[in-house]
Amino acid sequence: MEDLKLTIQPEDYSLLTDLYQLTMSACYVGEGLDQRRASFELSVRRLPKGFGYLIAMGLAQALEYLENFRFSADQILALQATGIFERAPAEFWTVLETARFEGDVWAVPEGTAVFANEPFLRIEAPLWQAQLAETYLLNTINYQTLVATRAARLRDVAGKDATLLEFGTRRAFSPQGALWAARSALAGGLDATSNVLAALKLDRKPAGTMAHSLVMALGAIEGTESQAFQAFHRYFPGAPLLIDTYDTIAAAEMLSRQLQAGEIQLSGVRIDSGDLVELSKQVRALLPGVPIFASGDLDEYRIAEFKANGACIEGYGLGTQLVTGSPVNGVYKLVEIDGIPVMKGSPGKMTYPGRKQIFRGERCDRLGLITEAANGEIPLLQLVLKQGQRLNEPESIAQIRDRTTATVQGLPESVRKLENPVSLPVELSQALSELTDRTRSRRT
Repeated sequence: MEDLKLTIQPEDYSLLTDLYQLTMSACYVGEGLDQRRASFELSVRRLPKGFGYLIAMGLAQALEYLENFRFSADQILALQATGIFERAPAEFWTVLETARFEGDVWAVPEGTAVFANEPFLRIEAPLWQAQLAETYLLNTINYQTLVATRAARLRDVAGKDATLLEFGTRRAFSPQGALWAARSALAGGLDATSNVLAALKLDRKPAGTMAHSLVMALGAIEGTESQAFQAFHRYFPGAPLLIDTYDTIAAAEMLSRQLQAGEIQLSGVRIDSGDLVELSKQVRALLPGVPIFASGDLDEYRIAEFKANGACIEGYGLGTQLVTGSPVNGVYKLVEIDGIPVMKGSPGKMTYPGRKQIFRGERCDRLGLITEAANGEIPLLQLVLKQGQRLNEPESIAQIRDRTTATVQGLPESVRKLENPVSLPVELSQALSELTDRTRSRRT
């Protein structure tokens, strides 16, 4: 029978993959290659349009996936029942029955800026395990990296004093995606999320205001917009109010009179429609000292426009544009098998062979081999999982957010600008260039 819940539990992780990962793994077993040591690296070939950098995110969920890597008896029976694996070697089922991730993971810390063609995660493991991990790793890292990068850009443009709230749950691509989006947004620089489950799981306090429906419902039953506000404040004293359901300025005038009379306290107002620049100025004149929040399909470009035009806005609710947009097209490619460097030579999709390290310098990055030494640079890829065991405790959202902030502030203005950014140069080391030439010539 169909399982209409379609919920994901840790014990399901190993089946949350593409079919060809399993069929290739069966082939590896049959050919006696499954236990050969393989290295796969995750990178992006090009940045999304208009982006000068990416903020790496999703490592915590990637490691949690690998730590829970196993197949239950019921899962194996379900795979066998498909009939797809009728000719798979019998040893394949034994491999699945005893599966535990036994490899190493190298990764850049979450919150670190990375650029095109820089591997920010590497799996070194038995070939079949490294292969099977591809789908889940790309899923969580691609999406979280996108949201974290958008959050970092929003914070960079809005400034350190602006209040930025994540409102994207209803527009994220799935309930699971909404949780990842909230986490990535907070780690990328936002202050809070309206997603209650995400906030509580992350030991945060959820944040929000109200919807137009409350004003319309209570206003219709109790008489006026003012009475709707009063009712809401009976249960949530001083909470921010949404004031553009009918007439933004009329609502602000009414609240101004009540504030002056000492009838209410008010921690903020939100405007969701209309000319937000002009409305914010008029509301500021009527409600001096009351924080003004704006929302409504906002992104970093509109916030920059608001600031350039003198908008009186202290905070923003970010939703659709934060949790959707141009995807991060991360790829996961084999770079070494049994100590033999390999590379992909397809036009426009070429990869560099061998296990690599990113060496971060003051003016550029150097992409070299893992065996090379740093020349006054900072090696970014760190060993985080060894033989399936985590080496350090998970980092907190606050730690990752601090790293994101420091990373972005340390980038040149040319990389951070919104219009026509120029990424940090990435140079190949001489050793990597020579290995690439040797590997290419070996395959032609």
